[in-house]
Amino acid sequence: MTEGDLDEVLQIESDSFPRPWTRDHFVAELASPRSFPVVARSPGGLIAGYICPTLLFDEGEILDVAVRRDFRGQGIGALLVTHAVAELAGRGARTVHLEVRVSNTSARTLYRRLGFAETGRRPRYYENGEDAVLMTYSTDEGEGSPHAV
Repeated sequence: MTEGDLDEVLQIESDSFPRPWTRDHFVAELASPRSFPVVARSPGGLIAGYICPTLLFDEGEILDVAVRRDFRGQGIGALLVTHAVAELAGRGARTVHLEVRVSNTSARTLYRRLGFAETGRRPRYYENGEDAVLMTYSTDEGEGSPHAV
């Protein structure tokens, strides 16, 4: 991801979340030495999705991930998560964490299929009072990557 990608990324972000990240959020991630945001492009060059992973010591976290509405259901989300987890593991992450809405059953199913386990909840985490499910992936001492989809 580059700053030149942000107009497209922000369109996907605002279409995907009730409280979308701002341009400043993405600019901060691009500037952070711990983060490495990535975009997935369609054969035609459109941004089909993106992911914002970060690493602190031996713990990775997926902060934000979204797929453009007309590209959903094609495996792009799985590809992005798989790539991010492999990159985090390669940089020394022993675990990768994320939060997901309790009601987002399709994302929870995808993450479980990729090897994430539901490890807890954050009550009333989201703006509407909905709980977040905490999910964790173990990279097997930094040598793993999620299952292929």
